[in-house]
Amino acid sequence: MNDYHRPVVSTAQGSVRGLRRHGVDAFLGIPYAAPPRGAGRFAPPGPHAPWDGVRDATAPGPTAPQSERGLGDVDMSPYFGTGWSRGTDYLTVNVWTPAMNDGGRPAPVMVFVHGGGFVAGSTRSALYDGSAFARDGVVLVSPTYRLGIAGFLDLPGAPANRGLLDVVAALRWVRENIAAFGGDPGNVTLFGQSAGATLVGGVLAEPRAAGLVHRAIVQSGSGLGAFTREQAARVTAAAADVLGVAPRADAFADLSDDRLVEAASHLTGIDLRTETHHDPLLGLSPFSLVLDAQPAASVAAGLGADVDLLVGTNAEEGNLYLVPVGRYATSTLDDVRAVATSAHPDPARLIETYRGARPGASFGELRSAVMSDALFGAGSRALADAHAARSASTTTTHRYEFAWRSHALDGKLGATHAMELPFVFDLAHRPRLRGPRALLGPDAPPADLAARMHAAWVRFARTGDPGWAPYDVTRRTTMRIDAEWTQVDDPRGEELGAWG
Repeated sequence: MNDYHRPVVSTAQGSVRGLRRHGVDAFLGIPYAAPPRGAGRFAPPGPHAPWDGVRDATAPGPTAPQSERGLGDVDMSPYFGTGWSRGTDYLTVNVWTPAMNDGGRPAPVMVFVHGGGFVAGSTRSALYDGSAFARDGVVLVSPTYRLGIAGFLDLPGAPANRGLLDVVAALRWVRENIAAFGGDPGNVTLFGQSAGATLVGGVLAEPRAAGLVHRAIVQSGSGLGAFTREQAARVTAAAADVLGVAPRADAFADLSDDRLVEAASHLTGIDLRTETHHDPLLGLSPFSLVLDAQPAASVAAGLGADVDLLVGTNAEEGNLYLVPVGRYATSTLDDVRAVATSAHPDPARLIETYRGARPGASFGELRSAVMSDALFGAGSRALADAHAARSASTTTTHRYEFAWRSHALDGKLGATHAMELPFVFDLAHRPRLRGPRALLGPDAPPADLAARMHAAWVRFARTGDPGWAPYDVTRRTTMRIDAEWTQVDDPRGEELGAWG
């Protein structure tokens, strides 16, 4: 029997004790794979050893090794968390579930993959509290995964995309164990934001993940965000040079996590443009998935066609990379040309298209808009188009654009990258998210926006329908989410059309 305040659940590896509060059971830091130590950091995730007795799961576990990360004048600590919490047993999941009643109907499951540019972030971040999902009858699972060099450096002698393999291993853990937490392993929605959303697209395109996911939500990710082998090799060569070792997995195996984290901080700014490909991350991160075909191309070939898909972006994604660091107001025509050149084979035509669609726009606005679509918009539409064209008659594609503008940083932050997260998790009321430097700014957001957006995500997880018309490649119907919700056809179609 479970103690009222300390529920106990049996998993395949052993029993865990969580914490019950306000009708929600939380289990934190449950291992889903073996600790990645030494050479194991560059191997596929392996099974975790069983444990005897009852393992405590009432406090967050360690995080993947990472450096502290910030973004200028905006407080992003609720997003990135508090940095590296040390410990090798960090391939874990957090689980929030409705306080369990034996014999109840299994609940839909949502698995959230955090963002952070493939180098930072954790399930300890304040924005990822899953209590509201559990309150509304959903089992919410959030996995950690390997980051930086351990997770994504493409090394001879090591499998590629080890961070992605971790997410797949966590999904297998869900299939095997989630029924014990009251969840339905036959109704699993995988969702993620930013790098986590790109990983969701990678899971859709990963044959080894077939059958593990039934629905997917891609929040500000990209179906065109993977590196080519040539691009990844440049990062590998640079990392080996910084560390003074050969570019092979066995040469990296003896290096400490501290050295790997320090080396990763020296890899930004590598020119990844080739004769045939631009840098899909515009130099913001030296790591991404490394694939022979972009996720959107794999989905166009039929992978993921049996999975319902909701995909969307925010209206001013690029502001986050310009406004807090003082680059928005100081942007020049040369800055606009530079970002267009790094992102597109015909930068002059791209700038002309954006100027035509945004008459009177400042250079900062044009720069941000080009960044927004280069990083997220074009790749999200490519993924949605591919899925809508190939999905089976029993599955659907839906799109959204989040347009509510934060008044943070004197009203300039706007509907930027990550702004939707407090509303998806129904946490917009949290005091630490409010203030002149906080993500949501000093003014209260619309009273029902969080409840309504969170409810749409829950509805999609239950039924595959978030509450608006499906997307198709002709009308491209999209829900624009603001104080008022408006269903529109092909928002920013002319601009995104310039990406081909």
